[in-house]
Amino acid sequence: MTVDEKTIERIVQRVTQELSGTMKPSGETTTLKYLYDDVDEAVNAAYSAQKQFLKFKIEERKRITDSIRSVCMAHAEEMAEMELAETHYGNYPDKLMKMKGAITMTPSVEDLAADINANDGGMAMYEHAPFGVIGALTPSTNPPETVIANAIMMIAAGNSVVFSTHPGAFQSSCRAVELVAEAIEAAGGPRNLVVSLNNPTMARTTEMMNHPKVTMLCATGGPGVVKSILSCGKKGIGAGAGNPPVFVDACADIPKAARDIVAGAGYENNTPCIAEKEIIVVDSVADELLSNMVNAGAYLIKDRFIIEQLTKLCMPKADSPNKELIGRSPAYILSKIGVTIPENTRIAVFEAPADHMLVMNEQMMPIIPLVRVKDAAEGIALSCEAEHGRRHTALCHSKNMDVVTELARRIQTTIFVVNGSCFNGLGFNGGIGPNALTIAGPTGEGPTTPRTFTRKRKLVMVDNFNIR
Repeated sequence: MTVDEKTIERIVQRVTQELSGTMKPSGETTTLKYLYDDVDEAVNAAYSAQKQFLKFKIEERKRITDSIRSVCMAHAEEMAEMELAETHYGNYPDKLMKMKGAITMTPSVEDLAADINANDGGMAMYEHAPFGVIGALTPSTNPPETVIANAIMMIAAGNSVVFSTHPGAFQSSCRAVELVAEAIEAAGGPRNLVVSLNNPTMARTTEMMNHPKVTMLCATGGPGVVKSILSCGKKGIGAGAGNPPVFVDACADIPKAARDIVAGAGYENNTPCIAEKEIIVVDSVADELLSNMVNAGAYLIKDRFIIEQLTKLCMPKADSPNKELIGRSPAYILSKIGVTIPENTRIAVFEAPADHMLVMNEQMMPIIPLVRVKDAAEGIALSCEAEHGRRHTALCHSKNMDVVTELARRIQTTIFVVNGSCFNGLGFNGGIGPNALTIAGPTGEGPTTPRTFTRKRKLVMVDNFNIR
């Protein structure tokens, strides 16, 4: 980062003076500078700010996104604690890792290099221009992180943003919006480049999405949310639900596969949509995999009555997980049916038939079913069935590249991780970046970058500028 010391000092002073003590207990109305009760007022403020922002050079945009990184990193621990206290999803160490990843690994203006095509007829240059005002809907599973990452990308692309945050993560999301907005102004950016709706409701969010000055929409959530943004007649970026299978082949490095699965499925107590939701393993190595998973921190449930109770508790009906248990620890969840396990257990695993409720439906809990299959062909087929064509994420542990290739070709997911853990797909723990928390599978953009939030413009120079 290249933020100068005077800018950092100014940022720290403003944040300390203006933000200390502003957050109220969950459930109370929060009065902050960048929250708007009136949708039209919020959009018009962002619209005016974006018109000013059009005059900013790329290097000035970078100074602003660097400022956002600096401010948010200084408050990363605070935001992680606030998010955990508000949502009860996940755990603090994983949440802090995700927060820091969103801050440091989200790409900025370096993603916007122009594309050029030149021949004897002249030159064509393709620039990546802003859309204008983006309406952004954020989830309860990665609330401040999504605000920060999307703000960095959207601002790098030259846009302004009106956030409509999830009501279940309103306070922590507001904190992120305010930190981002303060960082923008401290670095010389326009006021109201990032704003948010106060006490967002479905009606107010719908009004924002249909506002004529909002020219692009971005939403992270279930099928209903994605459908709503695509029905507005505007460019929409949709990050939908997933149900990532992890297939373990007979030739896999079983001890490593076990460690990776436990780490990934236990990451943030399985709340991320990229996390391993069901294990599909060739029968000949299933026992070895389970043994190694237990050694890696999993708890194996064998009692069929407990499994039946747990299934009903976690998912009372198909594709409808118990919201009270999403993102809670295995020990907490099992305590609800009178089963005590060590508090430090990463995941609970149990064997299940292929059509089991928790195999075929995304649960977002560290309660992971394991299905035995006779061979790779059956494993590939079941992986595709469990993923339901959502094209989100899938994982494969195998040393046979024919198997890896066949599964990748058939399942067609946006993220496909081979011999690793789900968070490697986000760039964490040795994975290849950049980081993306908005994974646009339904609309096809994939892991989002600043280019995602631009429109392509073509400049043609005929019979000119050919110097070969």
